[in-house]
Amino acid sequence: MTTPAAPPAPRLLPRLILLAAAAMLLLAVWWAVSAWRDWEKGYDPETVVAASLQGLQEQNVLVPFTARYVAVVTSTQSRMGLSAKKTLIMPGTVRYELDLGKLRQSDLDWDAATNGLTITLPPLRLAGPEIDLNAISEFRDGAILLTLTDAEASLDAANRKAAQAELIKQAKGTTPMRLARGAARTAVEQSFAMPLRAAGIEAKVTARFAADAAG
Repeated sequence: MTTPAAPPAPRLLPRLILLAAAAMLLLAVWWAVSAWRDWEKGYDPETVVAASLQGLQEQNVLVPFTARYVAVVTSTQSRMGLSAKKTLIMPGTVRYELDLGKLRQSDLDWDAATNGLTITLPPLRLAGPEIDLNAISEFRDGAILLTLTDAEASLDAANRKAAQAELIKQAKGTTPMRLARGAARTAVEQSFAMPLRAAGIEAKVTARFAADAAG
């Protein structure tokens, strides 16, 4: 009796293996492309700028400039035909602060055509003055009235109030405000330019205040 020949090996299995290999190759290519896009996105200028903005917002307050001023004020008072005068020399330090928490994405303008970033800053605010109590000097005249009445306390209160107002007035002067704004602009520009440069992106970063833009 003749033994029947073995049936030919099925040809479907190799095809399935080829299809599975092709699918795996396509999946690998897809993952590679996706990873490349994610890598590119990590160095996208707007992504770097957004990360820089978040870092500044978390910093909350920037103090780009501080200045020390000296107020010299005099108050006088007359009673019962007598007069008294006190002069106060009061130094104090004022901080110029930038509230970074107020920076919003809408304050950033990225121009892809020129690789330029413009940042509109919130206005500076003054903190202080912090009075140097050890450096205060006083001069008094009219000892009789100062001794017999409460004129001295009244003059001291008037001088302190006037001196603090004078320190703030000096701090708001044209020159210190110009220096403080310049320092703030420089600090913020560097805070955005350095991460962009580290990502290989050469960009022109310009910080400005709303008043500058209006002018």
